[in-house]
Amino acid sequence: MKFHFALLLKNGCRAVSAVFIALLLSALNVFAQGYPNKPIRLIAPFPPGGALDLIARGVAQKVGDATGQSVVVENKAGAAGAIGSEFVARSAPDGYTLLLGATTTHGITPALNPNLPYDAIKDFTPVSLVALIPHMLVVNAAVPATTLTEFVQYAKTKPGIAYGSAGNGSPHHLGAALFASLAGFQGTHVPYKGVGPSLVDLISGQVAFMSVESVGADPHIKSGKIRPLAVAASTRLPGSNVPTFAESGFRGFEVTAWYAVFGPANMPPEVLNKISSEVAKSVDAPDFRERLKQLGATPIGSTSAVLGAHVKSEIERWTRAAKLANFKME
Repeated sequence: MKFHFALLLKNGCRAVSAVFIALLLSALNVFAQGYPNKPIRLIAPFPPGGALDLIARGVAQKVGDATGQSVVVENKAGAAGAIGSEFVARSAPDGYTLLLGATTTHGITPALNPNLPYDAIKDFTPVSLVALIPHMLVVNAAVPATTLTEFVQYAKTKPGIAYGSAGNGSPHHLGAALFASLAGFQGTHVPYKGVGPSLVDLISGQVAFMSVESVGADPHIKSGKIRPLAVAASTRLPGSNVPTFAESGFRGFEVTAWYAVFGPANMPPEVLNKISSEVAKSVDAPDFRERLKQLGATPIGSTSAVLGAHVKSEIERWTRAAKLANFKME
């Protein structure tokens, strides 16, 4: 009798477990099908005003229009993007808190800083690449140089010439430091909490030059407040007469910023597929593609797997670049 009772209990537990699992899967499926059913937060880990912020707001608008839910951009700046990135990494993986990450947060800083409060690979779910933007070397309008060669000659007469960046370990920092090393002059790095504040001081003359995304520099170039000397890409930007670094005597020097959407690790596959699809669709929308191109950006859009592989390759690439330049985090 005890045997039969134990067997019945065992089978009953299995039945209950099976029912529980079925209900759980059903609930997850309903959740995914209903996603999103409330506003989504898209964290921009840098201050307003830079390329990342502009792209984040463009993605938010398109995804919001497509899903019928608000996508609210929140700027959580500081520590070269680490504060906003960590916030997302520690958030619930339900698809309602996302990150507009970049070269800094998921490429350069992970390659250079072993003490980050997050793991760029393990703590995130890659969603989709959004865009690529080449950097430009730009100078304050008062700097007496109209070509890269003239600027190098000028910089060599100004030991410790100041350059700004979006923060320690940012592409702006590493790009300018690598160029100074290659060109043979000594620069002094002045880090800021984002591109916007650094451009303000470049315009006012507090710093003399920067390596910055073309999208962030463009309005100030058009106003005559800063001057572009070279673009760090393999070809000139469409419709631009600014020469490449290669054309200016620095063959192979390229610095490209990329932007992508990430979620916390362990997002449900159904939710990931939904948001990844919506981000890719937003990038593929003709009006958004045209807007990105006008900003000097190349629209991308990708699967989660493609972005995941890209992050790994970028960390490896910047690790090699830093070693070649004997570069260390300050």
